[in-house]
Formats: sequence, C-alpha cells, structure tokens
Amino acid sequence: MRRKEKEITNTIDIEKIIMESDVCRIAMVDGQTPYIVPMNFGYKDNTLFFHSALSGKKIDLIRKNSNICFEVDHVIKFKKAALACDWGIEYKSVIGFGKAQFIEDAKEKKSALNIIMSQYSGRSFEYSDEMLEKTMVIKVPIDKMSGKQS
Repeated sequence: MRRKEKEITNTIDIEKIIMESDVCRIAMVDGQTPYIVPMNFGYKDNTLFFHSALSGKKIDLIRKNSNICFEVDHVIKFKKAALACDWGIEYKSVIGFGKAQFIEDAKEKKSALNIIMSQYSGRSFEYSDEMLEKTMVIKVPIDKMSGKQS
C-alpha cells in the first residue's frame, strides 16, 4: 500500500468492516477483461460465501478461473469544500483475494446460506431440497486481504 498511514492492519478491525458491509463486489477474469459484480454475501472464519443461480456469466468465469478479488467498503461521509481538489470521502474498505469453490453438499450449502442470511438478519432459516437444487453456493477461503481508511 502506497500510503501506509491509511492502512488497516488489525485483523479484528478488518473483519468488523466486512461484517458491517452490505455488499461485496467480486472481480473475476474474462480472458483479458476484468468482470465485477456486486453480491449479497456472508463472512465467517476467514471465508466469504455467496449464492447465485446455477448458471450465468459469473459461474462460467469461475469455472474457467477460480481466482477472485473482492472488495467491501463503508462511506462514512463526504467532505465538501470550496475547491474541487479539497473534496474527499471518509471511508473504510477491504480488498482481498481467494479461490472460489462451488459447494455441492446439501448440509454444507444450508450452513453457508445461513451464514449469508445471518449477515443481514442475524438468524438462520430452513431451506427445501428443491430450493437447494436451484441454488449455487460459492465459498471463497481468503488467501490475503488488506484494509484502508481515509
């Protein structure tokens, strides 16, 4: 990181940013072109979880190359000023990397879906076999991540 004074190194602080985020953007590789999508997600034990339809561009890209980059952020406030160059944003963000895996086991899928639902609701749910069959669950153990604040 170029500006070390903005770096967040404490793991607890980084995880707090993740846990308080509403959207996680995941970036994949489409040949020579980056492809990024905003996702609902869950986080537990240094692992991200996502749900998706069984097919689509993101699923195709992950099947070709499982490397992903992710990003979450919190905008705290906009700093307005008379001069354009004096404007700014107070924020906290986390960027990281990992390899996406598809979860096939029904029990593991239910657990992952509850991690996602807990991110937003603080509770667990029941999932029918039919629903589980129609849902792709993606697991991303995090290899590396860093935090930044301004």
